[in-house]
Amino acid sequence: MKETFFRSMTWLHTWAGLAVCWLLLLIFFAGSLSYFRHEISLWSKPELHQAVFQDYDQRQVEQQITKGQAYLADKAPDAASWTISFPSERKPYLSFGWADAPKAGERRGKFHEHVVNQDGQQMITDIRDSRGGNFFYRLHFDLHYLPVVAARWIVGLATMAMLIALISGVVIHKRLFKDFFSFRPAKGSRSWLDAHNVSAVMALPYHLIITYTGLITLMFMFMPWGALQQYDGDVRAFRADLNPARIQEKPGDTQAPLFDAARLVSQVERQWGIAPLKQVSITGPGRDNSRISFTLNSEQTVTDRRNLLVFDGVTGELKSLGNPESVTYKTYDTLMSLHTARFADWALRGLFFLCGLLGCAMVATGTLLWAVKIAQKQQKAIKTGARPSIGLRLVDGLNISFICGLPLATAGFFYANRLLPVDMVDRAQREVDLFFITLAVIAIVALWDGLRCTQSWRRWRQWLALSALAFAALPLLGAVTSGQSLLSNMADNQWTLVGFDMISLLSALALGFAARQVSRTKLISSRQGATSRLNSKSATPSTANTLTPRAAVNKKESRDLSLEEARQ
Repeated sequence: MKETFFRSMTWLHTWAGLAVCWLLLLIFFAGSLSYFRHEISLWSKPELHQAVFQDYDQRQVEQQITKGQAYLADKAPDAASWTISFPSERKPYLSFGWADAPKAGERRGKFHEHVVNQDGQQMITDIRDSRGGNFFYRLHFDLHYLPVVAARWIVGLATMAMLIALISGVVIHKRLFKDFFSFRPAKGSRSWLDAHNVSAVMALPYHLIITYTGLITLMFMFMPWGALQQYDGDVRAFRADLNPARIQEKPGDTQAPLFDAARLVSQVERQWGIAPLKQVSITGPGRDNSRISFTLNSEQTVTDRRNLLVFDGVTGELKSLGNPESVTYKTYDTLMSLHTARFADWALRGLFFLCGLLGCAMVATGTLLWAVKIAQKQQKAIKTGARPSIGLRLVDGLNISFICGLPLATAGFFYANRLLPVDMVDRAQREVDLFFITLAVIAIVALWDGLRCTQSWRRWRQWLALSALAFAALPLLGAVTSGQSLLSNMADNQWTLVGFDMISLLSALALGFAARQVSRTKLISSRQGATSRLNSKSATPSTANTLTPRAAVNKKESRDLSLEEARQ
């Protein structure tokens, strides 16, 4: 413990954040993109950008189910499951899909999807293999290459550290709301501290909610003892009671005729009324233990659960009414929905996205503030010809790797989606590999520059400028590879694709502005250094000891910052 409570909280805030800061930056960045994962997935499949989009029509549901069941029975009679997905706001097309039986060592079999054309007469079957926005969604809690359980433990521990850093940050910033309105540019560490405070306070409710609910999503992994004690270690029985409709059974060995799913629509309407459906799933089609599940489209409801009605696939008998209605489960479900924001419309998801970017800014400015303070402490030694410490060079390299690397790697992922051959084997994984290869290349260059003590500001400018050019060219790439330009998408009211292009252009402007600021900051600091050296040489003893009003103000601000740090 430190001498005072506030110094202890400052130490806790600093090290709780710094211990996992770059991992948190990856989690915040990927999580922010996840709010638009369906829109990213739609952009990543240009085969669906013409004559496919349609609205949900309650009058055609029975006909679409009948057509889908017949189509899947012809195309995949031996599949493990069938899925008929209806058009929705975020996935505006009708599709029929099936999943193969999982191979040895696999949890799920490969999923295939065919999309129905707008006129309902043609099927689009040659759709490129891509993970699209689902890659970023899984990345922010599964970290991709790691085993799932290990990755979620790592993410969970980082989330705990984030919650500690947030709470301790609120404690140590006694002038929390005053600091929100204070930003003093070109003041070194003072400016980075102001930027850190503003980005933290502006979205503080979001940061607290998203961090706490992130831990809620992993609560049964971190604290399983209550459930294990109550169910004598039978995890399957616990999950069956928690969500009986989601328990899957292996297909039976006995053949049996499949019930006509369209005939069950009247029973579904008696339970839910005239409500939009999301999909119809049939597990074990043609088997004696087959199940037909209807899923309600709950996009506008504050819930994360799947509202299901499950019927016997042979007799059509209603088997399950879906999820439990206990207060505990509803509380858990509401907290989960606040984290995923699946209930939100495009405007609210946009607000969540901006708050997520502010979270990225909060973490990034914290790491930069740390690097600036280390550099200030070593300034005298560096001026005498000493090399910066290994810690400073490592921190600077990691900052460049993640702050500059994540946007450029994301652009590389989008370019790979459009430029890799459509028939490439394991194509979706190659897109993901290119994302991490780009990130690794930037990290290697940044860390190598650190070892050689090369000025890092040049690399900041180069990577940011390259990222800006990459995002600026994305709308052109989309137009060339899909035949649908930004203007034609506007004319066709395909606003999802328009939104992707507009966000790409705004990202290019932001990254270009950041690259310009890096150059200007370096230029200004160089000029100021030359001017101060010239003044110190030409000043007389009487004038050298006299402070100008501006210098006095700067000295006072520096003293105030030192006092504030001492209080903390």
